Amino acid sequence: MPIFEYLCRECNHRFELLVQGSTPVACPQCKTTKLEKQFSAFGVGATSSWASSGGPGPCGTCGDPRGPGACSMN
Repeated sequence: MPIFEYLCRECNHRFELLVQGSTPVACPQCKTTKLEKQFSAFGVGATSSWASSGGPGPCGTCGDPRGPGACSMN
């Protein structure tokens, strides 16, 4: 089952939903079906400011207690 991200055109609520086949999709807050499908942060590489999670950065900033270069991410 694919996970889709939506933005409600009525209340601007952003949400994710597991969608099966032709299941009707509605906003969990206002119940409208006026939705805009969004690009998934996973699918587009998380380059949007709203998709930024503040996760690990380049080598030396991942937080590995052994220090820069110890995490084998390089």
